[in-house]
Amino acid sequence: MLDEPHSRPEITALLARGVTRMLAEHGLAPVLEVPLANGRRADVMALTARGEVWIIETKSCLEDFAVDLKWPDYMEYCDRFFFAVTEQFPQALIPEDVGLIVADGFGGAILRDSPVRPLAGARRKAVTLLFARLAALRALD
Repeated sequence: MLDEPHSRPEITALLARGVTRMLAEHGLAPVLEVPLANGRRADVMALTARGEVWIIETKSCLEDFAVDLKWPDYMEYCDRFFFAVTEQFPQALIPEDVGLIVADGFGGAILRDSPVRPLAGARRKAVTLLFARLAALRALD
């Protein structure tokens, strides 16, 4: 997928682009870099047509994954959680209880679906409102 050397920021940008393209092809509405109420920032958040909230954390390399101890903090803000990695990433390191997406700058594929952990009604309303306002404000740019 990525056949030439790229920097971590370049790989992260390619992953985000591929993930958003794949999500849109599956009928989801993705938004990048969504700030959460707990102070964290989701790399990609998406809404399904039924209102399900997905968060996708992109990992550009093994080091990026190894130093990230905050990813469990995202789980309380989504119904499904995924890691998105490159084809070269050692996929066996991704925990079994989350989803797995492999992507590049052109698209991606869900290799393992995420278990559904339904949000509570009040949290769903707050996250959906945050998502809608952020998307609308960014559309003004």
